[in-house]
Amino acid sequence: MRKNVKIHCTAILGEKASIGQGTSIWQYCIIQDDVIIGEHCSFGANVFVENGVQLGNRVKVKNNISLYTGVICEDDVFLGPNCVFTNVINPRSFISRKNEFQDTLIKKGASIGANATIVCGNIIGKYAMVGAGSVVTKDVPDYALVMGNPAQIKGYVCECGCNLDPNMKCTECNKEYEMKDEILVSKSLR
Repeated sequence: MRKNVKIHCTAILGEKASIGQGTSIWQYCIIQDDVIIGEHCSFGANVFVENGVQLGNRVKVKNNISLYTGVICEDDVFLGPNCVFTNVINPRSFISRKNEFQDTLIKKGASIGANATIVCGNIIGKYAMVGAGSVVTKDVPDYALVMGNPAQIKGYVCECGCNLDPNMKCTECNKEYEMKDEILVSKSLR
């Protein structure tokens, strides 16, 4: 039984899909079996979710996105409209490579901009931000702001999504960060 789940009448859901309470699924979505969706998630129109995908709580999946086997999103992830995920490096229509699928992990609080492409086998760090239209071809560190093709680090962002100044202080909420062994961490976690 699916408690407190809003499902548009045009959506198609696999009977074995696990969907957390408070989740909304809008027009023309297809969610296959063996999918795990957390609580209070939101799916825009025309979203396809393939077997084996796992989404945490409060994940927002905007319109026209396909999530293929191997995509894992932790809590509070934002996926912008038309962003693209892959799950095999060298696809051919005439060669089955299902045994070569690679996972893509989107960590807690990360945001993927509209029309960005995420090449499989990579990790998007917690609270990282991928700019609209970017192509991610390698791992993205925690809190990094990446843009371009291929995506490159252009700066760092706070958990609130605003830019950090050169002293690693948020320009909006004043939260402070520091580099520890080439990893950005919040000073409040010390």
